[in-house]
Amino acid sequence: MPRDIDIALLRAFTSVVETGSVTGAARLLGRTQAAVSLQIKRLEDQLGVELFAREHRRLALTAAGERLVAGAHKLVEMNDELWSAMTTPAFKGSVSLGVPMDIIPTYIPPVLRRFNQAWPHVEVSVDCRNSYDLLEAVDRGEIDLALTTDTGDHQPGARLTETLRMDRLVWVGAPGGRSWRQEPLPLAVGSRSCRFRPAALDALRKAGRSWRLVTEVSNELAQKAVVHADIAIGADLRDSIPPALVELGPEAGLPALPQFAINLSLPATGGTDIARELARHIRLEFRARFGEPAAAA
Repeated sequence: MPRDIDIALLRAFTSVVETGSVTGAARLLGRTQAAVSLQIKRLEDQLGVELFAREHRRLALTAAGERLVAGAHKLVEMNDELWSAMTTPAFKGSVSLGVPMDIIPTYIPPVLRRFNQAWPHVEVSVDCRNSYDLLEAVDRGEIDLALTTDTGDHQPGARLTETLRMDRLVWVGAPGGRSWRQEPLPLAVGSRSCRFRPAALDALRKAGRSWRLVTEVSNELAQKAVVHADIAIGADLRDSIPPALVELGPEAGLPALPQFAINLSLPATGGTDIARELARHIRLEFRARFGEPAAAA
């Protein structure tokens, strides 16, 4: 006798896997944590297996959960594709998204993955420039929307801008490194158009700490490589610290750095339908990971 698996239960399961928690899944689905937990329990009861184990206060997939995850994603995607085909006009065309290089790895992959699954006939191009140039490109109509970093105040222009996340700029170094002990302090910073550069240098200047520039390039990988080699320290948003680097704590005696806003900007007209749909996916990703926009990170 054939048995059917409820797609809503599989969606709850895949959302927990993607966000790493019931809380994140609840935000993504617009449901309560209790409702998502109940859906996971119902799915486990139907299948007669445990799908998650709690390890150090975090959820980890069991062996049964690992077996289910690929098929669950496939069924949810097929359901969504069929629903879209039957109920909404398919988006076709192209959309251009501007993002600074330093925040692409942190926020963009899951957004583009979900957007591509939902709208496979839309061609997405990613424009990597500094935030100032990207905002001007939005104003000139060169790109459809942009995700940028700002010190808090929105840069003036003919656009609609909203803050999705506030994150702290922090000092980073190599694990077990000693560069932060040197005088003058060796720094790896971006080029003069980098928004983090003036914040870092101004903080050192006010603290009376001398420094020397080891590298000042816009290539994010080059900066990280120099810091990882313990030739210098750098500054990065806390959300964006790569696994190879660590935040330098109080023992480093370095001055505090300011918060930065992660802003989403579209043309003043609201942009194209495709751009608004991509903006919706970006908002959903931030809400799933961080909840509603907070005043502080």
